[in-house]
Amino acid sequence: MVRLPVRLSPRVVASVLGAFLVAAVVGGVIVAAQNKVSFTVSAYKYGYRVSGSDKAEIRVHLDDLVRITFSAEDVPHSFTIDDDHYRISRRAEPGKPQIFDFRADKAGTFEFYCNLSDDPRCRRETRGKLIVEK
Repeated sequence: MVRLPVRLSPRVVASVLGAFLVAAVVGGVIVAAQNKVSFTVSAYKYGYRVSGSDKAEIRVHLDDLVRITFSAEDVPHSFTIDDDHYRISRRAEPGKPQIFDFRADKAGTFEFYCNLSDDPRCRRETRGKLIVEK
C-alpha cells in the first residue's frame, strides 16, 4: 500500500476546527443546561414547606434534573401534579420520606397538591407550585 501525503488548505483546516469548536460549545451548553437541583418538600396539614423558599414553590430551569425528597410531618400526604405532561403522584407517611427524580422538560407553572386527606380544607389548601423557567 502506498501512502500519498495529504495537504489540506488553510481554509479546510479552519473549517474542520471551526466545526469541532461549534460542536464542543454546543455540547457544553447542553451539559450546562442539565443542572441537577434538589429540594426537600414536607407536607403538613394545610400546607407544604419547600427548602430554599419562603413559599410553597419549586423554581427550576428548563431541562434541569430535579430531585425531590418528599416527607409528611403529621399524617400521610401526597405530592401530586395532574398536568398532561407532568404526571407525578407520590405518597409519604410520617417518618418514611420518598425520593423521586424528573427532568423539567416543559416550561410553565404547574400546581402540586395533596389528594389524600378526607379533610376538605386540607385538599383545598395543601397546594404549591412547580415553576419551570426558560
